[in-house]
Amino acid sequence: MISLYEYLIITAILLSISLLGLVINRKNVIVSLMCIELMLLAANTNFLAFSHYLQNLAGNAFVFFVLTVAAAEAAIGLAIVVMLHRQRKTIDISQLTALKG
Repeated sequence: MISLYEYLIITAILLSISLLGLVINRKNVIVSLMCIELMLLAANTNFLAFSHYLQNLAGNAFVFFVLTVAAAEAAIGLAIVVMLHRQRKTIDISQLTALKG
């Protein structure tokens, strides 16, 4: 049986990897989106661990909301990346300083 402490260690590792990825990667938009998805995965794991530990189903409900937001973020983020690549021929964040509507 996995204890709550072990779940918290796993989520802390996932969150630190995603934060490190965002800090180190300043160029690629797709890697930044993947790091944000990893943060959401860490939050989901935390919700599920505490939901199981407290025998409360509220954490499971939050997981569905976070998954919905993650799916919308991935779809909209990738659509923006495709549009920027078509217009500017790059997905380098440092070259995308001026976004016009």
